[in-house]
Amino acid sequence: METEKKKSLTKIGVFGVGYYKYWDQFPGLYDELMAKQEKFISKIPPGYEIIDFGMIDSPAKAYEVLEVIQKANPDLLFCNMLTYATSGTFGIIIKTMNIPVVLVALQPLKAMDYARATTHMQLANDDICSLPEFAGVALRMGKKVPDMIIGTLDDDPAADREIEEYCRIAHVLKSLKTAHLGHIGHPINAMLDMHSDATMLTSFFGSHIVQCEANQLMDCYYKVSKEEINQAEKHILDFFDTPDPVSDPISMKLQKGDLEMAAKVSVALDNFIKNNQLEGLAYYYDGPEDSELRTVMSNLAVGNSLLTARHIPMCGESDLKTLIALLIFDRLGIGGSFAEFHPVDFKEGFVLVGHDGPHNISIADGKPVLRSLKKYHGKPGHGAGVEFNIKAGPITMLSINSTYQGGFKFIIAEGESVAGPIPATGNTNTRGFFKPDIRTFLHRWIKEGPTHHFALGVGNHAAALEKIAGYLGVEAVTISGH
Repeated sequence: METEKKKSLTKIGVFGVGYYKYWDQFPGLYDELMAKQEKFISKIPPGYEIIDFGMIDSPAKAYEVLEVIQKANPDLLFCNMLTYATSGTFGIIIKTMNIPVVLVALQPLKAMDYARATTHMQLANDDICSLPEFAGVALRMGKKVPDMIIGTLDDDPAADREIEEYCRIAHVLKSLKTAHLGHIGHPINAMLDMHSDATMLTSFFGSHIVQCEANQLMDCYYKVSKEEINQAEKHILDFFDTPDPVSDPISMKLQKGDLEMAAKVSVALDNFIKNNQLEGLAYYYDGPEDSELRTVMSNLAVGNSLLTARHIPMCGESDLKTLIALLIFDRLGIGGSFAEFHPVDFKEGFVLVGHDGPHNISIADGKPVLRSLKKYHGKPGHGAGVEFNIKAGPITMLSINSTYQGGFKFIIAEGESVAGPIPATGNTNTRGFFKPDIRTFLHRWIKEGPTHHFALGVGNHAAALEKIAGYLGVEAVTISGH
């Protein structure tokens, strides 16, 4: 299912900086610093293409290496502060490159051995010395002060986590700027918050919106063979549980006809995604009443959930902005499920968070559930519905909305998913607790003007999302829990 775009690895570039006058003054220092460079590179996690641009120790070398960096076209640059370096080694690079540049200052020693200290030892641990100079020069070049990692080269888990996080952020940014995201249909009539300008999505995020037609999916649907349906049914039954109904009269145990339809549509959807080389899809389309088109378009949830688990996010109700949020979460490796707020539990102080339609099964607690639903509330049709609990633990939410000025805004929050009963309605739900209390949180969230949909992921990742927004030039607000 992977396209050529998805196979190309995210490129992480690394260049060290130093001061050429030191090399003759302190024999062995250069080799010692280059060993630091190798050790830092070894900390970059697997799965990335790493490009080592070596040492830049003079302005002339900076201009020379800049051409090499531009040709290599990395997605992120680590500037490794190996010792003190004049900012001429950095100025032309920060001025020219429009990608994230992160200053890394990881000294070998947690503290110098002061009784045996030498100038050589100090220079080998002078990683932070140039940070103020580089920050000031970035501003003078019309750029923001770069992010920085400060710590030690060894035994520093916090620094190691930051290195890994910046690599994942680079993967998000690369994915956004190369993604082809499909769009079928239109937002549900009168959902004014759902409408998006496809050109502005490309302008801010780089992603191309592929306007698709429902008949393209139908062409794939008509070509599905009986053998393919049988294989898909086996896969679905292996993937999902199919329990008896509980309390909701519109839910039933999964019916054979609903399973067959879900399987056939799932195969058709796989082929539609492949044919159009899509990395995601937002959709909503009614179709004529009692038509086969309506039946197909209202039975995408199972196939979409399977695709989302394979890193091809799907988004109902034609919500392209939330599709972008889901892609960000997926590429960060934190899941990403299509969600909105459901009823509040004022007794225990939480809100149910979930949605009908496709979900990211990779963040489910246990096997997801399939139920047959006699009706999809608020939408046409009936068929299989996906239901699961999200893993207990920290959660992060991201809503992306359009602004009056024509830009975009990230609304971000962190909370806690707590295990407990959820409604057995064929939809996903989780019990979301938010600080300082549920009433205050909801007031603060809504005051920032989100859409009613958002992406839901696992872990605490507000800081990473703020960095991504900064690199994209998008306004971001994180809801305070204090």
